[in-house]
Amino acid sequence: MNQDGVVVVDNFSTRMEAEMAAGILEAEGIYALVTADDAGGTYPPLQYLRGVRLIVAPEDERRAREILADWRTAPELEVEEEPGE
Repeated sequence: MNQDGVVVVDNFSTRMEAEMAAGILEAEGIYALVTADDAGGTYPPLQYLRGVRLIVAPEDERRAREILADWRTAPELEVEEEPGE
């Protein structure tokens, strides 16, 4: 993806959360790029301070925002316990 004309669709506190969101978008056919100013991963605390950006192409912005909104508001999966536990 050429970084000219890209759109930041969301900011996250950690690279892990941003990578999960990127995976969800890519599963829906939207190429997403995660960028962070954390000295190449050398100083992960900078991710929390400066944020981790998730970017997409402008033509994917609306759909990407909808997918991310659905992901954030999805109910938690409940795991049933085995009888006797």
